[in-house]
Amino acid sequence: MKIAILDYATIENGDLSPLNALTQNIALFDNTTPAQVIERCQDMDVIITNKVVIDQTALSQLSTVKLICIAATGTNNVDLVAAKQHGIAVTNVAGYSTASVVQHTFALLFNLLGNTHQYIADCHNNQWQQASHFCFLDHSIDEVAGLKMALIGYGDLGRAVAKAATAFGIETLISERKNSPVRDGRVTFDDAIANADIVSVHCPLNQETENLISTREFKLMKSSAVLINTARGGIVDESALAHALQTKQIKAAAIDVLSKEPAQDDNPLVQYQGSNLLLTPHIAWASKQSISRLIKQIALNISAFENGKTRNRV
Repeated sequence: MKIAILDYATIENGDLSPLNALTQNIALFDNTTPAQVIERCQDMDVIITNKVVIDQTALSQLSTVKLICIAATGTNNVDLVAAKQHGIAVTNVAGYSTASVVQHTFALLFNLLGNTHQYIADCHNNQWQQASHFCFLDHSIDEVAGLKMALIGYGDLGRAVAKAATAFGIETLISERKNSPVRDGRVTFDDAIANADIVSVHCPLNQETENLISTREFKLMKSSAVLINTARGGIVDESALAHALQTKQIKAAAIDVLSKEPAQDDNPLVQYQGSNLLLTPHIAWASKQSISRLIKQIALNISAFENGKTRNRV
């Protein structure tokens, strides 16, 4: 069995042994451009891709490929209709990064509320050394206990964040989908974001959620609210967020995902210089343990396929 991993650099921190146990014939490519896809996948049985796009044009020329394994939950980088037409199975992996995303969500939250990033910078810039007291308190520090967190999206990730929030004494508000009837245990979308001290996004990006949080929503939020998005870029309107931060419509935000990645110089959030914004480069999912779980699940998907079984098929 011949396997090609098209963007190996995104998973190289994980344990590759589950795949090596299946075959020693693995071609590793740190990154693959659109022009390189067909050449690198020729004569392969299995393709593993995290974000490299495999479209109709490529699929029509990959006669030996039997299985495409997406090293992620989202499937938008593979033309599923074309794959089916060409008899190529496609699998994904879900749930592998929950612990990592929860950890990063709260790391961002604690940084925002404690202004940790500013205090670290102060120490490097000799501010503490010049203080007249044993401590240097130039930035506000707020506790999370007693605050309200609105969860936008309540799948496995949202539930795991809610469980952790409860342990820290945070009250959770489970948002209903926008403009939908309210189910038991949930509140309307507008009520959730209007009453929350923390708005944390954990829903998928689709036609219903694109720019879900924009100018209107920032006007509804408390001026003391903080926004965290570790889900997908495009759910939050980036221009509207930059304006809301600049004009202090909301207190702060932490963003791990952007509408176009890698980040572009002209992105409003990249250009924003305020200390009330934290940007991280799409790393919430990427603990080494998470990546190792991902690789193990990919190996199980391949093994199941080889044995004529259906596992995580999309």
